[in-house]
Amino acid sequence: MNVQAYLMLNGRTEEAIAFYGTALGAEVTALMRFKDSPDPPPPGMIPDGWGDKVMHASFRIGEAELLASDGCQSNAAAFAGISLALSVASPEEAAAKFEALAEGGQVTMPLSEMFFSPSFGTLTDRFGVSWMIVTSAM
Repeated sequence: MNVQAYLMLNGRTEEAIAFYGTALGAEVTALMRFKDSPDPPPPGMIPDGWGDKVMHASFRIGEAELLASDGCQSNAAAFAGISLALSVASPEEAAAKFEALAEGGQVTMPLSEMFFSPSFGTLTDRFGVSWMIVTSAM
């Protein structure tokens, strides 16, 4: 059994994956566009002109595989109860990843030393994805 995060990025998947590639070294393992589907989507399922948008993508950050889609949920209510946790080896790496992810986003808790980690902080990136950055070793 495996549980994976599936990011619904409302038309910005390709941009987000490129950003995560630069910020975190993300590598695309699969990408399928709506126009490449062997079966056309039902009428009204996707907006007009979305043939080149991403129907499904898979990408790796370190050992984790994340899934993403441009989806069709632009009017869906946001669920704010999930954060992606990025564990790194050093405070220096935490600072670099935090700064990269925060570009164009919003810092919700600056990186600081905590009783459980020498460096921990939280942010929401430019795509609305919530992140916790934590240095694993004390």
